[in-house]
Amino acid sequence: MSNHSTFRRNFLKGITLGSAALVANSALGQSNPKNNDPEFKYPKHFYDAVPALGNHQAGIITPEPKEATFITFKLLVKSKEELKALFQSISSRIQYLTASQSIAVDEDTQLPPKESGLLGGDLLPDQLTITLSVGASLFDDRFGLSEQKPKHLMEMTSFPNDLLDPNWCGGDISLQLCANSKEIIIYALRDIMKHHYQQMSPIWKIDGFLPARDIESGSTAINLFGFKDGTGNAPNTDAKLMNEMVWVTEQNKEPEWCLGGSYQALRLIRFNLEFWDRTPLEDQENDFGRMKRSGAPIGMTHEMNDPQFDKDPHGDRVLFDSHMRRAEPRVPHRYSAPLRRRSYSYSLGLTNSGLLDMGLIFVSYQNDLKKGFINTQRRLNGEPLERYIKPFGGGYFFALPGMKTTDNYLGQALFNA
Repeated sequence: MSNHSTFRRNFLKGITLGSAALVANSALGQSNPKNNDPEFKYPKHFYDAVPALGNHQAGIITPEPKEATFITFKLLVKSKEELKALFQSISSRIQYLTASQSIAVDEDTQLPPKESGLLGGDLLPDQLTITLSVGASLFDDRFGLSEQKPKHLMEMTSFPNDLLDPNWCGGDISLQLCANSKEIIIYALRDIMKHHYQQMSPIWKIDGFLPARDIESGSTAINLFGFKDGTGNAPNTDAKLMNEMVWVTEQNKEPEWCLGGSYQALRLIRFNLEFWDRTPLEDQENDFGRMKRSGAPIGMTHEMNDPQFDKDPHGDRVLFDSHMRRAEPRVPHRYSAPLRRRSYSYSLGLTNSGLLDMGLIFVSYQNDLKKGFINTQRRLNGEPLERYIKPFGGGYFFALPGMKTTDNYLGQALFNA
């Protein structure tokens, strides 16, 4: 038996009972009281709205709700003016869809209904955010925007463990829709597609989810491998850190119109869950570098404990090949991977070989695509966890700066450049 295994087994024996008690207590978080307020027809959370206006788009560092949809489109418009009109129209729909509305009754039954009817008579946003991003292909010769291309924006290429399917890659634009209920996402997506079917055509779409239990209790979401996902995320309340990691500022020396935007990395990653579920727990935890139940770094007690890599210089406790140590080695400082994750699990059914087609929609936002996602992924190349994952799609996009007033639209600075 290796020295590492001996250390680890002895350590686990000493903390098993304490960790179990901590987990049991955290699982008993208080639930929301039932709503008996006659002012509200539905539970109050349905009325929660995330402002669509601001220096930055919502859905990037705003809290993650339970449901998400990611969809990319090929543009059918032919000119810069048509593209501008499309962005103006999408921006208008975003402002409408993300606020509470009373849906007007259709008066002319000889015309198609103005909206789907999915939500009845009330449009309640339930924390809906709609985030518009653009791909590198937007800056080809179609619209005369090549000189304004964000300097790090490129088509996504394969890493060594990838098996990319062209049907699941790229797009001129991407839309990320997040909310706490699936129906509002479907309603909003249908609305946007109905209003713009002549201007853009969908390429690929995937739906994501987070455990309702974790979102409602405010705890770190657990992924389909059974591990907490996003423990190391930088706090969105730290404005200075968000400027350093997420938002494009003057320090990034991007085209001026990019200020306030962010690079979006989307990666669709299929999990080999049948293989994973037959893997010993010790191997699973060593691959992640964390204890499965508590989320604590191996050798620690609590999820948020510092892994203290400086006190483990030979990787005896948290292996050098572990996901957490490769992804963020904390050299020379904390947040050595300058990005903020916003990932979701997915479930598509079965593969052609009869395996569960489930996995992760990895999403990260960063103000430097190379220093953020790309360099992080390069550190992960060859990690032991690759035996259980197979990236098959996604793309790189640039999330447009926000619209500050109702008269603004997403991408306005690009067209004024």
